[in-house]
Amino acid sequence: MFELLKTFSWQEVRQHPWRNAAAVLAVMLGVALAFSVHLINNSALDEFAQAARSVGGQSDLEVRGVSGHFDQDLFKTIAQTPGVAAASPVLEVNSFVTTPQGKRALRVVGVDALSVFDISPDLMPVPQAPVGGAPALDRWVLFAPGNLFLNAAAKRLLAPSQAAPTEPSGALQLQSGMAWVDAQVVGSVRASGPALAVMDLGAAQDLFDKPGQLTRIDLRLQTGVDRNALARQLQAAPGWPADVSVVLPQEAESQINNLSRAYRVNLTVLALIALFTGAFLVFSVLSLSVAKRAQQFALLGVLGLSGRNRLILVLWESLCLGLVGSLAGLALGTGLAALALKVLGGDLGSGFFSGATPSLQFSPIAALVYGALGVAAALVGGWWPARAAQQLPPAQTLKGLGNLGVGAKSHWISLILIATGAILTRAPPIFGMPLAAYVAVGMLLVGGITALPWLIGLLLGWLAPRLARQMLPLLAVERARRQRDTAAVAVSGVVASLSLAVALTVMVASFRDSVTQWLDRLLPADVYVRSANSMGASETVFFTPDFVLAAAHLPGVKKLQAQRTVPLSLQSSLPAVALLARELGDPARSLPLLAAPLPVPPGQIGVYVSEAVVDLHGAQVGQPLPTLSKAFRPLALIQKGPEAIFFVAGVWRDYARQSGSIAIDLADFRRLTNDQRANDLALWLEQPDDAARVQQALQALAAHNTPANTGAGQEGDLLEFGTAAQIRALSLKIFDRSFAVTYWLQAVAIGIGLFGVAASFSAQVLARRKEFGLLVHLGLTRRQILSVVALEGLAWTLLGALAGLGLGLLVALVLVQVVNPQSFHWTMDLMLPWHKLLMLCLAVVVAGTLTAWLAGRAAAAKDAVLAVKEDW
Repeated sequence: MFELLKTFSWQEVRQHPWRNAAAVLAVMLGVALAFSVHLINNSALDEFAQAARSVGGQSDLEVRGVSGHFDQDLFKTIAQTPGVAAASPVLEVNSFVTTPQGKRALRVVGVDALSVFDISPDLMPVPQAPVGGAPALDRWVLFAPGNLFLNAAAKRLLAPSQAAPTEPSGALQLQSGMAWVDAQVVGSVRASGPALAVMDLGAAQDLFDKPGQLTRIDLRLQTGVDRNALARQLQAAPGWPADVSVVLPQEAESQINNLSRAYRVNLTVLALIALFTGAFLVFSVLSLSVAKRAQQFALLGVLGLSGRNRLILVLWESLCLGLVGSLAGLALGTGLAALALKVLGGDLGSGFFSGATPSLQFSPIAALVYGALGVAAALVGGWWPARAAQQLPPAQTLKGLGNLGVGAKSHWISLILIATGAILTRAPPIFGMPLAAYVAVGMLLVGGITALPWLIGLLLGWLAPRLARQMLPLLAVERARRQRDTAAVAVSGVVASLSLAVALTVMVASFRDSVTQWLDRLLPADVYVRSANSMGASETVFFTPDFVLAAAHLPGVKKLQAQRTVPLSLQSSLPAVALLARELGDPARSLPLLAAPLPVPPGQIGVYVSEAVVDLHGAQVGQPLPTLSKAFRPLALIQKGPEAIFFVAGVWRDYARQSGSIAIDLADFRRLTNDQRANDLALWLEQPDDAARVQQALQALAAHNTPANTGAGQEGDLLEFGTAAQIRALSLKIFDRSFAVTYWLQAVAIGIGLFGVAASFSAQVLARRKEFGLLVHLGLTRRQILSVVALEGLAWTLLGALAGLGLGLLVALVLVQVVNPQSFHWTMDLMLPWHKLLMLCLAVVVAGTLTAWLAGRAAAAKDAVLAVKEDW
């Protein structure tokens, strides 16, 4: 019997390819989008992990400085510790290099060539082979000052032509402070990942003015040594510096994994929206199939096919659709991922993997999971049509009196689902992710969609008496009201897709509006000058005190404020936070605080933390922050800074740094550290229109401060300029690029929902051919029947649009108030873009009405009168 049912199901799918193409397309798009997002993210993470392992080598432990650097005298003590088989000192510097395309970021790693091979063989410098009759390089070239060994990404970066890259060689210039310093490319390293250059440790210390400093020490332990016990032993040793920690080498990989996880999970959930709406389209297509074959099912029932077997028959059809759609989706998703990695890299607008060009990492297990999701979505969508086929009364259906609508259900189930979803929104994050909130969104959607029959009956019951004198509108409204379950079937897909589209539109608009207001608060000056565009380079590229003083006295400059940015590690397992030392003045005006600042107790220093520091590091308003006190002391340049108690006086919004930031007054920072350097300058001009002239004066000032033998011809590249309007426009452009994928996913979801409207109306109209024939017998013209169908479509889609709008606003509230803060650790103000929302609803209503009218044309054809003869 089962073999026979499978044969019938497959034949049905094959004989109606165009009708089933919509369901296959929906499943295919849902699986393709979700699977491609997974492949892109996993490929980018795998590339990052490989690069981290390539640079970190085969170390068992890493000794790292809390503030980035520590004294190299510690190396001798560690190397002689029992249990340590090998130790390799490393100095990492984030700098910039001149390229044919302009100034680009370059990571420079200083190593000891005599010890690096034992732990990090990929960092071992390899001198380049002589070309032609050129003499061979001296073996001491590994230790010569200014000699660089590039990895493959750095070679591509420095190639004269990106279209036809060649092997870079010869002199180049690196930025150190406010000067370009000369370097020479003499070889290569095997390290993978972003652009990286290796040089001798002592040469790197001299080149970047970091005498006696290290970033980390890689340790390889003897066989049988417990690395966790040794780590505790080292940190408990007498005289161990407080600014040095011992960590596992996997923590860097774990940090970027945790930091980007929220973005990746949210993007995957958005991709699965297409699969969610695809289940409704499968439901609509199979409803059409069951409606068209109702009498065939009835005849099979009379001939002995049980209701259970009829259910299995339809489920086999949905399984066939799901299998075809999933297989096609996996193939399409793999192709989309490969194309995206080649064209866009692994970034997808998030900024976490910018600059990386990972290769595609196909995962058979992930393919099975996403393929199974596609099949499951098809089976869920086919369950209710299968139940309808099972419950068909054979005798009545053979006479055309069967009803394929869903039986009446109590709206209390829907209310319970909605209430449960509302309760789940109060749940805390699980494993750092808003998993309960995702479940709450699903319950709100299911509860709202299952409440459609009750909502349709309620609203149309109110409307029907007001149309008592209008025959055609009354006929359409009464029919829709009496067949509320049928109406709910027709619009369920569009309600699902529209509600999610409304929610995403509100969420993106709220975020964009909040970012705009945040930029307006933080950009009060006329011109901004930056030494480095990354926090990691703040210790290498900076403005000297003399440069800042001279810039403040340039003609046309009315006021200047400096800012120092320092990466600070509060917890080794989490990414570094940004310590922003700036002139705060009145914090309520200079920072976007969530509440009024608290008075700072005497003897303590007030700091203002971002929301991420509260969530990730446990900072509390009105309480000291001991982890900051511990991490702050090593920042002193001359001697260990005095012990300071930092008081959290307020919390502010920071949309630029997901890992967290802490704002401190510049005077307090300089008093505690004696660090007079700056990374950013804000200038107020006497005439705002003089911005271009002041920029030229600053470039000339940079050229004057640059030593003559360090490439002064490149002085323009030392500085990055921007007016408030330019920075605002660039920031919003980056924001829109980050959400470009979201916009595409919205469009796909709405398109699938409209496919569902077309399939649903076609199913309903085909099931009513005898009804239309009877109306023709009673004297209605074809035009009037089409008007009734169009008015029904208008009533149904209008109610669906209202339900989708209301449900979408409810889901948007969850996204804005729960999902976003738990995922990214920042809040935003709810903003409703009514013009966009009304345009979405209007488009759905027009498309649904037009679809109903087009579907009615076929059913109301001239031979519709003959349909009633089947009962004679």
